Amino acid sequence: MQRTIFLLNALYVAPSTVVALSSLCNRRQAIGAFTTGAITTFVSTPVNAEDKEIPDRLNVDDYLRNGFVSNPMGVSGQAGKSRPETGVVLRDGSEVSRDPRSGDVLAEILVSGGDNMVPILASFSSPWPLQTGTVFDVECRDPSTGDGAFLAVSRKTSGQSLAQLNDAFFLNDLFAPTGRFSFYGSPTDVKVKSSSLIQGNNGSSYKVMDVSFSTLSQSTQSEIPRRARIVATIPFGSQQAVLLVGSASALRWKKGSEEQIQKVMSSFQAIPAPVTGLKLRAKERRSTV
Repeated sequence: MQRTIFLLNALYVAPSTVVALSSLCNRRQAIGAFTTGAITTFVSTPVNAEDKEIPDRLNVDDYLRNGFVSNPMGVSGQAGKSRPETGVVLRDGSEVSRDPRSGDVLAEILVSGGDNMVPILASFSSPWPLQTGTVFDVECRDPSTGDGAFLAVSRKTSGQSLAQLNDAFFLNDLFAPTGRFSFYGSPTDVKVKSSSLIQGNNGSSYKVMDVSFSTLSQSTQSEIPRRARIVATIPFGSQQAVLLVGSASALRWKKGSEEQIQKVMSSFQAIPAPVTGLKLRAKERRSTV
């Protein structure tokens, strides 16, 4: 078995760029300054260990054994259902945007910095349209294929670095009954295919995980094998990790979706937002669909 290690080359942001981003208007137009040159290099190294199952200590396991949505998730099945939890808190006064020409996505989110909230600019480039509506926080998706990527934020890291946080720390939330992949029923057969820690050119560390699992189909109520690539980083000043999660069906993954998703993953950055006069307030979000 071969493990793929990803080397992310993030852009240096000049001080003049930060000054130019000091207003809300400019922040919305600033996506090119943060996402125009990330590059990914692939290095294969041998791995002797078998695929790692998610350990039994995860809270989600009890639900994985018997947790399914009893009704098909049409309009009637969705009514009153709690929306998926990604941990993302959008900053009040900002808007998630995607440049239709370049595909560059920019979102300003709030994370815990200890006693105070810290604004973070999260960005990536996506070939898929930005999804809107009460179900989505920051997500791009192709409705016809199911390929897509979304932002997520972990719980507090308790001061631990990415090297000190195990895979379960991230996967416990992503595959929880309230997580994004559990809208039609909680995922099953969750396995870690590979996990690595890499350094970006901007000094940031990134944790990269490849995961296989099965999700419940809305239309057929059958389980569909799926693959996901997860990239996590802890921005400077943050006590939470910011993640980009890209996924596709296992069949599409083998037929080329992996390459497209990797391009999206390689463009991901999460950095402290420029200081502005705006108050640090969370944007209101509906808790039900």
